[in-house]
Amino acid sequence: MKFSDPHLLPAGLERSLRFYVTNPSPCPYLPDRKERKAFTNLAIPEADALHNVLSQSGFRRSQSIAYRPACTRCNACKSVRVATREYDISRNDRRVIARNAHLVRRPVAAQATREQFRLLKSYVVTRHDNGGMSDMTYRDYVAMVGGSPVQSLIFEYRDGPEPDAPLVAAAITDVLRDGLSMVYTFFDPAKTSQSLGHYLILDHIRHAHDLGLPHLYLGYWVKGSPKMDYKRRYKPLEVLDGDRWRPLRDDE
Repeated sequence: MKFSDPHLLPAGLERSLRFYVTNPSPCPYLPDRKERKAFTNLAIPEADALHNVLSQSGFRRSQSIAYRPACTRCNACKSVRVATREYDISRNDRRVIARNAHLVRRPVAAQATREQFRLLKSYVVTRHDNGGMSDMTYRDYVAMVGGSPVQSLIFEYRDGPEPDAPLVAAAITDVLRDGLSMVYTFFDPAKTSQSLGHYLILDHIRHAHDLGLPHLYLGYWVKGSPKMDYKRRYKPLEVLDGDRWRPLRDDE
């Protein structure tokens, strides 16, 4: 179905791109609700420029598709990003960083490896066994990683500086003009004491700051959803409100 809601599309793009909307499906975040997504194809010659504009307008990337929620009578999904220059690191953050100081981050090309896939399967089976990725095959993972038409990397986190040190975590990350966008992260589910999910976000905040990038895009925050509430801890957190970004208030 063609989609042309001007409230959800960046100004001018609705006249130059084709946007579509999915059929309603069960909402993964709020019970008894249906979700729809507006989406468009990023596989065009100006993919990076388009991706930057859409990301600033609340879209996310999945392979070669950019999408954002387009639900009827519901606006619970809010695009959020961390202001990396003003991030207020807490005492707990410092403990998590120290706990993972032995990990070595290495950027690699967005190309799938069997080692990454084994780690991903272990993570999904343990953490999200009933999710949509539980039956993912290696071919699916190759398409997930290699299907990006925009500037994208995989940050591998290894247990030591050696190239063949054990792979502990990985983050598929897009590089934008104004920040990094965490597309998908996965890690060794057996290492629960290391708070690896929290550490990956903290490390991306620090890395974006070191690169002079003011934002880390974290996708969507959904008030009332336990799956998404963790994002509130990364302050100052900015939320997309209509067509402008503003700080998320404590009372929201």
